[in-house]
Amino acid sequence: MTTFRTIEGIFRGAPFHMVGDGFRVSNYFPSGNNFQHRISPFILMDYNAPFVFPPSPSVKGVGAHPHRGFETVTIAYEGSIEHHDNYGNHGIIGPGDVQWMTAGSGLLHKEYHETEFSKRGGLFQMIQLWVNLPKAHKMHAPKYQELLHAQMGRVELPEGGGTVRVIAGEYEGVAGPASTFTPIHLFDMTLKPNGKAAFELPSAYNTAALVLKGEVKVNGDRTAQEGDFVLFGNSPGAISIEGLTDDTVVFVLSGEPINEPIYQHGPFVMNSREEIIEAFQDFQSGKMGSTDF
Repeated sequence: MTTFRTIEGIFRGAPFHMVGDGFRVSNYFPSGNNFQHRISPFILMDYNAPFVFPPSPSVKGVGAHPHRGFETVTIAYEGSIEHHDNYGNHGIIGPGDVQWMTAGSGLLHKEYHETEFSKRGGLFQMIQLWVNLPKAHKMHAPKYQELLHAQMGRVELPEGGGTVRVIAGEYEGVAGPASTFTPIHLFDMTLKPNGKAAFELPSAYNTAALVLKGEVKVNGDRTAQEGDFVLFGNSPGAISIEGLTDDTVVFVLSGEPINEPIYQHGPFVMNSREEIIEAFQDFQSGKMGSTDF
């Protein structure tokens, strides 16, 4: 008989709010739910559920702003997102693509609707994760990974039950393209009715699933619906996610916790108050670069 991981709880995100003028998001943590170290190495998750933006003559988004000490991971489902940073990186991602930016020692970036998408408007859906960096890598040189849909690992589930896309880590031996500083698994699952994804990850890894579309049965007896965030306990056992509706979509995140102090203020995530003060001083003095890019 299969032993399943415990389910610690099923949660909802905070009320939707605008980030800049281009992202209508619900925050699942840390504001939506006070998980703190419980979801480490992840420190923030914003979800822009499907939302139709009207055509706009101006580009909507967020202007140049700094980061230090962590990574931003943006996963596109609908619409088109553009990225620029002051290290010369530039990318445009669309449905199925991911941009993985390592802020590390500090940079400035801006993210916004791609120009043609802004002009025509349309359905927009995305997730943004903040992934913490361990102290040893917080001052790593900034870098940028553009991970396109065609690069993702892909596993077809038994009996035509659906597909698992692997962004980071491994699923059934199939690896995702993302390079990470600590062990992380990110999966996108599309499930048919009765299609089932079953997998096992180390019990010490903090693991959760967000239902993006439809309804699922988790571990055989719990039901989760669109917008539900399922947090698993750190107990040994398998995880089973079964689709109950057509084209159910589930995002799974799992990672080895970083057992270090976290001190976050605005766009900086460090290990101490002193390091946060230094980050602000470096930004204000121009050490992170100019906003003119």
